[in-house]
Amino acid sequence: MNTVSDWQFVPAELDAFLVDKGHNALLGQRYHAHDADWIELAMPWNERLVDDPDTGAMARGAIMTLLDNSAGIAIMLKRGGYLPQVTVDLRADFVRPTERGATLVCRSECLSIVPGFAFSRGIAYERDPSDPACLVTASFALL
Repeated sequence: MNTVSDWQFVPAELDAFLVDKGHNALLGQRYHAHDADWIELAMPWNERLVDDPDTGAMARGAIMTLLDNSAGIAIMLKRGGYLPQVTVDLRADFVRPTERGATLVCRSECLSIVPGFAFSRGIAYERDPSDPACLVTASFALL
């Protein structure tokens, strides 16, 4: 497993990247919280991202970006650095529509790292992790 031995995760560095780069900046994704085994990213509700005007639910494409970023960063935390990797598979189960006006938080954890691959899973929720809007599993090729 490739690691960066002196690397330390600094949330402000991640936020600086997210608010300055392409669609991440457009979607408003930000660091939310983390621990040794998980990370949370947040995406505020924005009317421009609404898929269903009747419910106010966010578009799934925007949600998939949040899920992919969170799942990938969980693996980087476990690997010990911002090392190159590529999403191979990203699967989401949309359990229910997201809530109008509510920030969506995705919590992801790295499940396993094997030679050349890593696997993660997570949930996206607004207020309560026990009531997820969607579930995610992902695999990444480690470069």
